[in-house]
Amino acid sequence: MFRFNSIRFALATTLFFAFCSLSARADTDFETACARLSAGTDPDAAKLAALFKLRWDYLLKEHPEEATYVGQGGLQDRWTDESWDAIERRKRELQAPLKVLQTIRREKLGAADQLNYDLFERDLKQGIEGARFKDDYLAISQLSGVQQEVPQSLEMMPRATVADYEAIVRRLARVPALVEQTQALLQKGLESGVTPPRITLRDVPKQVEDVAVADPAKNPLMRAFNEMPAGIASSERERLQREAAMTLTNNVLPAFRQLHQFLTAKYLPGARESIGCSELPDGKEWYAFNARRSTTTTLTPGQIHQLGLSEVKRIRAEMDKVIAETGFKGSFEEFGNFLRTDPKFFFSDTDSLLRAYRDIAKRIDPELIHFFGKLPRLPYGVVPVPAYMEKSQTTAYYQGGSLKSGRPGYFFANTYDLKTRPKWEMVPLTMHEAVPGHHLQISLAQELDEMPEFRKHGSYTAFVEGWGLYAESLGEDMGFYKDPYDKYGRLTYEMWRAIRLVVDTGMHSMGWSRQQAIDYFKANSSKTEHDIVVEIDRYIVWPGQALAYKIGELKIKELRTYAKKELGEKFNIRAFHDELLSNGALPLDVLEKRMKDWVAIQRTGNPGVP
Repeated sequence: MFRFNSIRFALATTLFFAFCSLSARADTDFETACARLSAGTDPDAAKLAALFKLRWDYLLKEHPEEATYVGQGGLQDRWTDESWDAIERRKRELQAPLKVLQTIRREKLGAADQLNYDLFERDLKQGIEGARFKDDYLAISQLSGVQQEVPQSLEMMPRATVADYEAIVRRLARVPALVEQTQALLQKGLESGVTPPRITLRDVPKQVEDVAVADPAKNPLMRAFNEMPAGIASSERERLQREAAMTLTNNVLPAFRQLHQFLTAKYLPGARESIGCSELPDGKEWYAFNARRSTTTTLTPGQIHQLGLSEVKRIRAEMDKVIAETGFKGSFEEFGNFLRTDPKFFFSDTDSLLRAYRDIAKRIDPELIHFFGKLPRLPYGVVPVPAYMEKSQTTAYYQGGSLKSGRPGYFFANTYDLKTRPKWEMVPLTMHEAVPGHHLQISLAQELDEMPEFRKHGSYTAFVEGWGLYAESLGEDMGFYKDPYDKYGRLTYEMWRAIRLVVDTGMHSMGWSRQQAIDYFKANSSKTEHDIVVEIDRYIVWPGQALAYKIGELKIKELRTYAKKELGEKFNIRAFHDELLSNGALPLDVLEKRMKDWVAIQRTGNPGVP
């Protein structure tokens, strides 16, 4: 939808003016390049490959932070243009590659390119469908925004040469423009009633303060300059450190302080009290769209809610069996309180917690060969969540690496408030975030050299997070859940994802209160109260995303059961996993068709033969 200028004309005059402006508008470079490609006479496969490259290069140019993530040089000293004009332009430009696609005869393509064609078209059409919703106004939350994205992007940048550090200084110098654009989007959100709920924003001003520390030696934006490689000459090191410190002091800090003032004086007081997505303009349709996009299914919020209730009931029965196995005498609530409070379940220092995570990861590594024929080349590490974001951050997350730029993947473990980080959750968490979960799946996808870039780095949440949750269950086959408390920890994590189906749909489409969601979570899980509150607030500001985990896991388990039943003694778990991961992330309906075709080939040698 186009933004109309505020002019004092009658409605008919306004519409006519907008139509004339649209007709007279000059095409952008990207639209011109797409039009040229459309008119070309290259073979269909060649035109498709050229379209993929054109669109990928465009995306990296428009979103330089993504270029940093994938290790693409030459774009690392800039930020995404978040001005309203740029946002509207990018939405309009979604149409250009779709027009090129319509000139390519799908039936003339090979099987691999037909899949690429379908996924590319699907993503474009979904982007066009979602452009009506005002996600851009939600430019900051406790989980995202300039206060987190700036230090994270700087941390991922290469820092081996003088040129690398000069790029970091230039990017630092451009932070004030990004902060100003963010504030303008937040102001638009205030004016239109599209903000995160005020309760979820309580820690955001402190997050901004934490990246506005005056001392360069203590500011997280300056970490690269406090840890410079020995290969850089001391004179250059001093020059770069001096320039970075001056840029921080004179440009960056004033911008973040202005943002802090805006947040505390205007944004938080003006943010909405309600929590549900359905309370926003166009909110019910917005949430239904988010649910479809996240799960890659046509399930309605009501259907997902009922599935969640069913899964909670099933998993609760399994948990009761494990409680009996421990010999604990007491109710479910009393057992949960025991797990949350007994000192034997917690570490007393951060180093011990991180050391234990690393030990678990290294014990998993040699088991992988029994379940996967192909393993990624990219290494990974276990590190703490940065202090400036740990309080409001979830239990853990994974950040992908890049072979191209020489950056490993990282499993970030939250070490904030150690009495909320129980030992019994550590095995499933490591399996989800590191191996055989996110690191293995995402790294293998990035190493699929024959795939177009948009496929290697594509992320269908239901597949990626569904795989992460499925990976937790592989610990059973690997022998990691022999201790009943570890086994209960795995069930707690599975229950956590089932609860999401209930509370996410409850809050965003059924009128549940925040406290109602917290109470339901606490009544059915042994996770600590701090984690529960952080999780509920995550679901509030990220409507629908959390639905993907359980939906994806259930589909993967369903496909494994199907393959075992159909193949019998021919079933090989390594071959099944290799095939499942061989095409990177896929929508669940596409995954199901491909895996059933694979099963048919394994059974009969002919796809589609019953």
